[in-house]
Amino acid sequence: MKAHLSRQILTSLRLLKDDSNLEMWLNEQMAHARILYSKGLYIQSLKTLEKIKQQAAMYHQHVSLLLALELSKKIELLHVTRSMQDRAEQLSEAVNQVTGKITAQNQLSNLALQMYGWYIKMGHARDQKDVLAVQLFFKTNLPETQVTQLSFYAKMYYYQAHSWYHFILQDLRLFYRYTQKWFDLFIREPDMQQIEPVLFVKAMHNLLSAHFDTNNHDKFVEVLSVFEHFSQSPIAQSSVNIKIQVFMYLYTAEINRHFLEGTFTKGIELIGVIEDKLAQYKAHLDTHRVLVFYYKMACLYFGSGDNGSCIDYLNKIIHQKSDLRTDLQCYARLLHLIAHYELGNMDLLEYLLKSVYRYMANMKNLNLVEEQVFAFLRRSFKLAPGRMIAAFKSLKQQLDKLEKNSLETRSFMYLDIQAWLDSKIRGVPVQKVLRERYLSHQRTKKSKLKPIGGSSSSSGSNSNTKTLHKLPKKGG
Repeated sequence: MKAHLSRQILTSLRLLKDDSNLEMWLNEQMAHARILYSKGLYIQSLKTLEKIKQQAAMYHQHVSLLLALELSKKIELLHVTRSMQDRAEQLSEAVNQVTGKITAQNQLSNLALQMYGWYIKMGHARDQKDVLAVQLFFKTNLPETQVTQLSFYAKMYYYQAHSWYHFILQDLRLFYRYTQKWFDLFIREPDMQQIEPVLFVKAMHNLLSAHFDTNNHDKFVEVLSVFEHFSQSPIAQSSVNIKIQVFMYLYTAEINRHFLEGTFTKGIELIGVIEDKLAQYKAHLDTHRVLVFYYKMACLYFGSGDNGSCIDYLNKIIHQKSDLRTDLQCYARLLHLIAHYELGNMDLLEYLLKSVYRYMANMKNLNLVEEQVFAFLRRSFKLAPGRMIAAFKSLKQQLDKLEKNSLETRSFMYLDIQAWLDSKIRGVPVQKVLRERYLSHQRTKKSKLKPIGGSSSSSGSNSNTKTLHKLPKKGG
């Protein structure tokens, strides 16, 4: 009875919906074609199949196209319809072409999924061993192909796989390049934005992450404007699924904008809305996305100087029993340690130092940057107040040298330690340091603008300015 009731509910929901979902329409038409065939109405069945093939080919729905071709072959094989001369040869050639496209699409979609799975579980490459493992896996599983000859979906998965590959390796320049190609694919074929709205949202999210990680504020704002416009469109409101995706990635981008501009206190105003949405969509959200939001909200509070609230949100991550994003778990603990240091909880610090160090070591997440920070915090117990400024300056100089090391980049992507050190050296809030950096960067760009009539060029990014926190995604 439960199964029967479930079928009736789903049937009713299908009847209430319009035919804007192409995949559902194609499946329904295939059912109609099979009914006509079973009734002996072969010509009518072939006409329905022709409609399916036209729509499927137009919108790159190769699986539906293959099903339509296979049924057409069956009808032509069992019944002489004389519907078209040389029909057998044409159908055979069409099946071969579509099968080849599906094979390439499947290979690339598998690779994209595997690279994304690596990132969700492990985060960025932690050492040279990780780098070699990722490179070997990617090159072994990447099929030989010419991108220009790929179908829409195959190209999209090709760009996705490369985006995740370069992001894991922390090659932000190439990460940006492939996310831009992914986004441009939907811009060139706007009809696909309606067919695959979730994948379009994902493309915008990853491109925004690329601009965020490379501190390309102006381009970030441009893409965010496109996203905000899309979020108000009917397609963005057409289902619960797309509403959830828009919420997750749009609010992630809004928080990142406050990180870029150094407006942490203003960004805290978003937290109430986000909390309400997280509660509303609790049954639909995955743990990974919730943890990312908690970390970002903790960073907003830390940047604004509210270390108590920062610790509250970090505790939600630390107490989460999950093997997802071990890198996020590690840096949440590191920020948790620094927040307690800011509050002057010296009684806890000695225990936390040992606990966090041991955890990060077990997770193989200790790089030179983290080692330097831990060494500084241990020494700070013994330093007289008058020597603290010199100690902060010394640590900052050491970290500045490590910043150019590609394997140390991940540490600065999660937490801008230099901004915190600058705030301690100057005796000002972290928020003020980052706001001044942003304004200085904007003034520098304006001063470099050429006069009207002159040629101009834009570098896709600027990696000299930092934000407190540069965590993307899942996104992926």
